[in-house]
Amino acid sequence: MPDPTNPSPGLIEALQSMLGGGLTAFLSACAGRLMWHAGEVKARRRPVFCLSLVWELPLAFGMALIGDGLGEYLDLSRGATVGLIVVLAYLGPRGAAAIIERWLSARKA
Repeated sequence: MPDPTNPSPGLIEALQSMLGGGLTAFLSACAGRLMWHAGEVKARRRPVFCLSLVWELPLAFGMALIGDGLGEYLDLSRGATVGLIVVLAYLGPRGAAAIIERWLSARKA
């Protein structure tokens, strides 16, 4: 529902009101994966359009679910949760695992 005190909502609020929270999370995850893909294209490790882009969709969906759950667990605002989803999708499962391992090893030391 639009806020009458704020006549121009931000991008996240506009997407949520038009599409809903779940689709906003998925599109955010897709944006994160596309940013990663753009870096791979720039480094010439992948072509711009390739069949492997199809495999990024389930990964984006999974990272959206993980990020949404983590945002809810950490009691983040919706905007911060969307940002978390983008970062997690950009990092992918390997990047997220590397950060968790580094954090856990620093915590034990």
